[in-house]
Amino acid sequence: MDHRFKRWRSFAGALLLLTLLVVVVVSAQSDPFPQSTLRPKGDFALMVDKLFRTTLFWATLVFVLVEGALVFVIFKFRGKPDDPEPKQVHGNTMVEVIWTAIPALVLAMIAVPTVRTIFRTYEIPKGDGVLRVEVIGHQWWWEFRYPELGLTTANELHVPVGRTVALKMVTQDVLHSFWIPQLAAKRDIFNNRSTTLWFKAAEAGDYPGQCAEFCGLEHGRMAFQVIAQASDDFDLYVGRMQATGGPVAATAVADTGAQLFMMKGCIGCHSLDATKPMGIGPNLAGIGRRRYIAAGWLEDTDANLAKWIQHPQGVKPGVMMPELGVTEAEALALVAFLRQH
Repeated sequence: MDHRFKRWRSFAGALLLLTLLVVVVVSAQSDPFPQSTLRPKGDFALMVDKLFRTTLFWATLVFVLVEGALVFVIFKFRGKPDDPEPKQVHGNTMVEVIWTAIPALVLAMIAVPTVRTIFRTYEIPKGDGVLRVEVIGHQWWWEFRYPELGLTTANELHVPVGRTVALKMVTQDVLHSFWIPQLAAKRDIFNNRSTTLWFKAAEAGDYPGQCAEFCGLEHGRMAFQVIAQASDDFDLYVGRMQATGGPVAATAVADTGAQLFMMKGCIGCHSLDATKPMGIGPNLAGIGRRRYIAAGWLEDTDANLAKWIQHPQGVKPGVMMPELGVTEAEALALVAFLRQH
């Protein structure tokens, strides 16, 4: 018996050490859970978080009271071998009224803020200070249009800090769901019907988003970034995007890439001008400054961009971008060309 106890103690010690090691490793990461809803960074997310904590408080209170009463009754009135047969009763009106009234009160304390929050989150922001963005879901990438600014981009939504952003969302194909965990809740997006969502980022930063409704083979790789910037930085971004249709510096490699962009048919699906949202593929204006490519799946490095150009079906099987027979040298020339945009 003593031997078994020692083995169990050794196992428990090893398990505890492993748990502590995992906690230390996770804590050492700067942002181990970037899609956590438990760290809200916007007013919409704060409302939802407050409702969650309210519900958790009442649920915890009910759990403690019920389980405490249960444990008390178990020990206070536990049966003994010489106990007589307990008296049989039909019921107790007062007790029944109490255990009906208390849950009703608890439900009311949860229902009232829930309904209030639901109505608040479905309001459509109004006013001149609201930034309006049209969101279009595609298999498997996101299109963002700024109608008041005349801009279109893909997979990166730039917004100013402290300014309300109103989204009007549709889909070009199947059902999608737009989700920014730290800024706002989920909203399903339907074909031939628009849905709305709004938020206001409280601080600058990159906030990852995701499609939250299964939409096909590459659903798990249909990500995007919301980049909240100070007002001056956002204005600089808008200025750069509005200038993407202008001339760029010429180099031998980039000129070769420009020719390949035409010859390989890339121009048929992609626009390089943020002011002209033509083509059936993502707008590539500003791709040289983006954090990610392939809808948030790859970091925007030269190697990854070349890999994506050469073998898109190998990176994300099922995407509409075909294999165009691009050689490694041609891919590098295309990368040099795209870096200028």
